[in-house]
Amino acid sequence: MAVLGWLRERDNNLSALRRTGRAAIVLPALFAIGNLVIGNPVTALFASVGSVALLLFVDFGGPIRDRVFAQGALVLAGAALISLGTLVSRVVWLAAATTVVVAFVVLFSAVVSSVLASATNSLLVSFILPATLPGPVSTLPDRLLGWALAGVASMVAIAVLWPSPVRNPLRIATARACALLAQRLRTEVECVRCGFLPNLVAEVDDVIAESTTAVTALRRSFFGTPYRPTGLTTSTRTLVRLIDEVIWLDSILARMPVAEGHGTAGEAVAEVKLAAALLLDHGAGLLQSAPSAPDDLAGELARVREARAAMERAVTSALPDPDTAEFVTSLEPSFRAQEMSFAITAIAQNIELTVAARRRTWWEHLIGRRPDGAGSALSSLQERTGAHVVWNSVTMHNSLRGGIALGLAVLVAGLTGVEHSFWVAFGTMAVLRSNALSTGQNSVRALLGTVAGILVGSALILLLGHDTVVFWALLPIAVVFTGLAPAVISFAAGQAGFTVALLLLFSLIQPAGLRLGLLRVEDVAIGCAVSLVVGLVFWPRGAAAELRRAVGDGLAEAARYLRVAVEYGVSRCDDAVPDAAEPGTESRRAAAAARRLDDAFRGFLTERGPKHVPLPDVAALITAVAVLRLTAEAVLDLWRRDTGGPSGDRTAARTEVLAASDELARWYEAAARTLTGSAALPAVVSRDPAADARLLTAVHRDLAGDDHEGTAAAVKMIWTADHLDAARRLQPGLAGPVTVAARHSTLLS
Repeated sequence: MAVLGWLRERDNNLSALRRTGRAAIVLPALFAIGNLVIGNPVTALFASVGSVALLLFVDFGGPIRDRVFAQGALVLAGAALISLGTLVSRVVWLAAATTVVVAFVVLFSAVVSSVLASATNSLLVSFILPATLPGPVSTLPDRLLGWALAGVASMVAIAVLWPSPVRNPLRIATARACALLAQRLRTEVECVRCGFLPNLVAEVDDVIAESTTAVTALRRSFFGTPYRPTGLTTSTRTLVRLIDEVIWLDSILARMPVAEGHGTAGEAVAEVKLAAALLLDHGAGLLQSAPSAPDDLAGELARVREARAAMERAVTSALPDPDTAEFVTSLEPSFRAQEMSFAITAIAQNIELTVAARRRTWWEHLIGRRPDGAGSALSSLQERTGAHVVWNSVTMHNSLRGGIALGLAVLVAGLTGVEHSFWVAFGTMAVLRSNALSTGQNSVRALLGTVAGILVGSALILLLGHDTVVFWALLPIAVVFTGLAPAVISFAAGQAGFTVALLLLFSLIQPAGLRLGLLRVEDVAIGCAVSLVVGLVFWPRGAAAELRRAVGDGLAEAARYLRVAVEYGVSRCDDAVPDAAEPGTESRRAAAAARRLDDAFRGFLTERGPKHVPLPDVAALITAVAVLRLTAEAVLDLWRRDTGGPSGDRTAARTEVLAASDELARWYEAAARTLTGSAALPAVVSRDPAADARLLTAVHRDLAGDDHEGTAAAVKMIWTADHLDAARRLQPGLAGPVTVAARHSTLLS
């Protein structure tokens, strides 16, 4: 039990132990079939390496049926790559050039989904092995037979041998966060209505702490994986949007201190909160498939919209004298309620799409039938790939770096004529990282691990002589150590285990002892050298510098989107200017920048090395980009519900709001330039009371008149300014991280 507890601390959900346990059973069995039953060393080699690629290098998630289908698709794709690799293997330059293209495509495909991201190493192995083993087309059947044996065995193994539990931790964590945030809203309303009784104030504090902890855990889980945990399926795509919206909702509620009450339209604000809490609570139950959850959220969504409309009417009909100092303050609770209700409505709509997609029958999955309101998988594919087909994309850099490095490894191995050339490419693949320093460190670890494995394996071979029975007995143990060591010990230990397993395999095929081990050191050293050279030449500054550029790009694009959203909104109530077009292009550009930022952040997290700026500060930069985008969406929603707006000239009010949005956007664009080292960070823009007074003067006629539509337009103008103020409040928390990040030429690393 002590050993199991130790493993659980280092191996999350025992996933590495599960994978390596399967491989320890399948690999020796298939090697025995290929080597002893079929009597073909090529089949035995491809079956063995295929077992490693299909069982150690990949572990798909989801229901068993989906895993088996994904595994089958991987086997078919691997067979195609083996065929291609065999066809080009006899011409060195052709093999190298094809490797560059294939490796680039495989690595770049990781942006499409987590399924492809988790399978990249397996796909690369399926091509590299045949491409670096020159052979005529007549060897292709033997190679495919070995791969097919490994493929069939892997599909059986993942379904029968200790299958992974079926769960979606992100979906469950999202549902829990939603339920706690709903409880927070209900508790706050009760506290205000009961006059802030001490016991209720304490209860509010407790539920705030609990909900904040849940959202923090959700965020940690979401960003804690090296690739974005989503696929092309509708349910997983909408789940990603949900997580961003839940994090944003938590930040909105943090700006709604319950001690301030609900303002002059208190009861209307309370009703919006209660309706939103009910919607969020039912959505959480629906998301985690609770038996008591409703089949859909249409009724609750309608109730929130009705409560929000009633609140807006109450606000415009019960405003204090616009000449009094308390006027702007009186609008604050209703604005927060409006902002909160928009966020929860968006969350509920995405929950409905997520659940509707999960409830489709297998036939509807097969024919690609989508729930109403969901975009197509093809459009999602175009958006994701399009976001990264730019020169400043981290994925583009990593894919080019990996493709060039592996192609060069194949070329060097072919030209030097090393005996086991595929280990040159495998060594390159194992140690290549996003900067030269990390690549160099991994090269040293790989060589040390290989030397250690040679010493251990050679000692075993010398001691045991030609006792193949003991070799067969040791092979599963070596496989277990190979798969488990990187997770629970170190990368070098994994290399050592892999070397021992290799020595045992080749000693069973054709005893070579110490000579084979020395050849492996030579091959790995060549591969490491290739990786180091490529790492020094192509974007050597690594993931940290990539992250700096991605944050800057994300801030700039999100700020532009917000500015254009404000222009669209305030043009709809002013006869002096034509209605502006909705910012579709700006929305897509901001979304693409956010995808590139997400990719850069995950690469940064997985890169070894010290982080000179604390991760919470890095997270603050990431959050700022998301909040700016969602604020722009909230502004659009506020004005989209205006079917045309009242007539009249509102140039003065529009000018004040546009000036505020321009000033805000300029600050964030300057912060983006600061991160890239091209400008100094300007002073934080604080809220200007004089600007508030000018805006109030500009909308005074509408507020003081009898025209209800004019009053509503004036309130929306003020609420738009409040949205900008919410974005402005991010600046003090960003100034420090931006300044520190800009001070380090290798940002955060």
